[in-house]
Amino acid sequence: MNFLTVAPRFMTFRSGLAFIVAAFLLLPANAQQRSSGPPNIVLIMVDDLGYGDLSSYGADALQTPHIDSLVAAGMRFDRFYANSPVCSPSRASLLTGQYPDVAGVPGVIRTHARNSWGYLSPEEVLLPQLLARTGYHTAMVGKWHLGLEPPNIPTARGFDYFKGFLGDMMDDYYTHRRHGHNYMRRNDRVIDPKGHATTLFTDWSRDYIRPRDSSQAPFFLYLAYNAPHAPIQPPAEWRTQVAEREPQLSDERTGIVALIEHLDHKIGRVVEALQQTGAYENTMIVFTSDNGGALYHGASNGSLRGGKQDMYEGGVRVPTAITWPGHIEAGTQSDYLGMTMDLYPTLADVVDVRMNHPLDGRSLLPVLRGTTTSSGEDRTLFWVRREGGPEYMGKAAHAVRHGPWKLLQNRPGEPFHLYHLGRDPREQTDVKKTHPEQFESLAESLRRHIQEAGRVPWQPPH
Repeated sequence: MNFLTVAPRFMTFRSGLAFIVAAFLLLPANAQQRSSGPPNIVLIMVDDLGYGDLSSYGADALQTPHIDSLVAAGMRFDRFYANSPVCSPSRASLLTGQYPDVAGVPGVIRTHARNSWGYLSPEEVLLPQLLARTGYHTAMVGKWHLGLEPPNIPTARGFDYFKGFLGDMMDDYYTHRRHGHNYMRRNDRVIDPKGHATTLFTDWSRDYIRPRDSSQAPFFLYLAYNAPHAPIQPPAEWRTQVAEREPQLSDERTGIVALIEHLDHKIGRVVEALQQTGAYENTMIVFTSDNGGALYHGASNGSLRGGKQDMYEGGVRVPTAITWPGHIEAGTQSDYLGMTMDLYPTLADVVDVRMNHPLDGRSLLPVLRGTTTSSGEDRTLFWVRREGGPEYMGKAAHAVRHGPWKLLQNRPGEPFHLYHLGRDPREQTDVKKTHPEQFESLAESLRRHIQEAGRVPWQPPH
């Protein structure tokens, strides 16, 4: 498969980032020669990172030089969406290339069955299974959140190696328990490591990367951090550092800034391992978040309305960047309407693997190459969140977008609202009464999608 260097048809980052790019691309003297074979792939998904919580996306009083370097070294996406405003559904879309409800995960999978709202479909071919067809060694480090027991654990769904956390969140970054359960695993074996979860996931990723060399099969590493998800528990020295540097911040904001800056530092350590081994030159790195930032924990989604759990832009638009030396031009930006589920067919295209099953996602490779002028606005995109509790009662909320038009119901029982994102990017003015034809067109599309997804069970079989 011949890979083309992306044409300069996208906007370039401000020149002030040029020195970051240059420093980032420096390799050790013993770096391996760039391979013409299939690239290694490192897919980094962070948890609850807000659209406005990176320096490269406009954050103030927050320093993320390592993630910013990734953004500057490749293509930044300005209109990239998570498939859901909460965790499990977006992760299901990432690994299946499907809408979450089509993959059987319309809501969050949790410890207790009475409050668990998804079951990963056994019919789906997961991304590691697909990549293994072309000889990739597949590994996952970090947060799984798609099942707590076989058959829906990583090593039963295609990963050759897993070291991480099966559950939804940790009640403590240092003890790693959830509801008193230890969900830390090495493959299928229970482990009880010591240390901050972000540090552990970083060290385990470096341990996986460093022994590998060009004589081995290419690798796919899915690194899923649970930061900056609650509890907002950065290491004490990082909180102190931020508090001294930014005394104007509230205690709440100081905590999440410190947690993000600690995460950024650790991501830099993973990239460093790639550089030290010489693997960086032939590695595609994807960086994204599973949903928007949680406003109730001090996150920022910039000027966007809403946050995690919301169907508004702040709940579903996420910072995303893809870098690949020699194949994606550094310092480029794209306004393409991408979605988490697009990463599956993109990586399938990159490794040139044949698929014999249909996908909801669309490959971004033409966007990365610069060989398409499409904005993605010809697509109809859907979002879902099914939830329990007295507010949801097991029902689902939905949103749908086509072109600049977006129809959403933020919570079950609330009315649907129609917004024109081109004229109203902050979603302030409901125009369904003045544009009934747009309302009905989107509503009809959504009804058809709900019928299609309704064919897929989202509870485990008895």
